[in-house]
Formats: sequence, C-alpha cells, structure tokens
Amino acid sequence: MDDTSPANAEQAALWNGRAGSAWVQTQAVLDAMFQPLEARLTDAVRAVGARRVLDVGCGTGRTTLAVARKLGATGQCLGVDISAPMIEAAKARAAREALPSARFVCADVQSHAFEPAVFDTVISRLGVMFFDDPVRAFANLRRTATDGAALRCIAWRGGADNPFMTTAERAAAPLLPGLPPRRPNAPGQFAFADRARVAEILEASGWGEVDIQPFEVECAFPATALVDYFTRLGPVGLILQETDAQTRAKVVETLHAAFAPYVRGDEVRFVAACWMIAARASAQERDRV
Repeated sequence: MDDTSPANAEQAALWNGRAGSAWVQTQAVLDAMFQPLEARLTDAVRAVGARRVLDVGCGTGRTTLAVARKLGATGQCLGVDISAPMIEAAKARAAREALPSARFVCADVQSHAFEPAVFDTVISRLGVMFFDDPVRAFANLRRTATDGAALRCIAWRGGADNPFMTTAERAAAPLLPGLPPRRPNAPGQFAFADRARVAEILEASGWGEVDIQPFEVECAFPATALVDYFTRLGPVGLILQETDAQTRAKVVETLHAAFAPYVRGDEVRFVAACWMIAARASAQERDRV
C-alpha cells in the first residue's frame, strides 16, 4: 500500500481496523444486499463501451469481478481500496475464479500514483463518500482517466431518504450514549447527500458534463443475517464490539424490534435511495488538474 496522506489517516485506520474486518466477515450479506446496485453499474459499463475500468472503493471486489466478467478477456478492471483486509479478500476471490482481467491494489485514491491516461471508465459502488479531500481524490482520478472517459458512481442520498440505514443508531441511541453523531459533509456514508455539493466537487476536479440523478431500488438479504448486520456494521456495530454483555443483549433486543417493519418472511427488505453520478473527462480539463 502506498503512503496514506496524513489528512486521510482517520479513514485508513477505520477501514484497516474493525470496520474493514467486519465488511470481510459479512461479505456474503453485503453482496446480496447490494446486488441491485452492482447490476446498475455493470449496465452502465456496458452502455459506455468500457474496456479499461477503474473501480473506486471496491471493497471485497464483488463489483470489480462482475465488471471483469462482462468485459471478457480483452478488457481489464482494476479495483482500488484503502482497506488491506478487504483487498486481500478481493484478491482471494479473483484467484478462486481464475479471472486475470480483474486486479486489485490497496491504496489511498487521494494520493496514489496511478498511471496517467489509462482508464476509459471510472466506477464506484458506494465507495466515493469517504474522502476527506474529495476534490483531490477526483482530480487524481481525472489524471488517470483518458480524455473522454466516463465516470459512473453510485452514492447514498441523505439519511432522511434512507431510514433503514439509520434505524440501528436511532433505536440504540438511548442505550449507547457514546454513539457518535453524523456530521454533515464529513467522510462517511452520507457525505454525498447534497447533490449541488457533489457537482461542485466534480467540476472543481476536472470533470465535465456532470449529471446527478436520484433513483431508488429495493434491496434484500436473508433475515437470518439481520443480527450479524446490525451488530457488526455501522456506528452501532463498532460500539457493540466494546460494550458489556448486558448492554449488548439489551441493544440486540431493541434493534430486533426496530427492524421488524423491514422483515418480510425470510428476508429483510428495504429501499435504497441513491444518486447515479455521471460525468465525462474532457480534453481541455486535463491541463487544469
């Protein structure tokens, strides 16, 4: 992994620590949950005629591998993530599939020395909201993109649009006084909630033809995985790793009740409210970034 910029050290510590390990441990649940978003991105890759794709914040590699399969032997998809545990899991998946068109690198997108003018498409499934300097990150992505390259990223809209995603912390807050509050525009799940801010970031970092459209899609995962979901992931999951058994049991009981409206038979179902972020790298912007 290349040197992490000091400004991004907090995210590096998070995703190389408990959060990254939790995502690896719940990989199957997250793959099932976000399959509809993966489908949106693979459709977008096909629509733009991509051949060399960069997958930003690739996590354990599910979307990278799906895109590599679509591209076939003549294409290439490189997945990049700041989390060493997740990149190791992604590499293992690629090895099991014997898919040479998929590669992975552990790096901070804000500072990594990508080869210039290589990728004709840059994608991300919920991986671009964690930069503490997003203009720097997207400018670096612009440098590694070819002139005319397509950008297609999916990001969460706001917490109010995604009540499922905040259910755990809202329900657990009275029991966990140390639960950190969400900070608007700070690196994290809802950092790209403000469409106008996202457009400004892209325009300031050398991307043109910016088009940001809302969409909703129903996501699901097995109901048997619900406890693993809310006890391992997100702010509540991180705090529960340090709480006493009595408090943990009370939180689990409380969250079971809070998530009950989302349980449909043997599945947990919810609507994900996201942005599809599209832009293009224009030739005249290259020198500016």
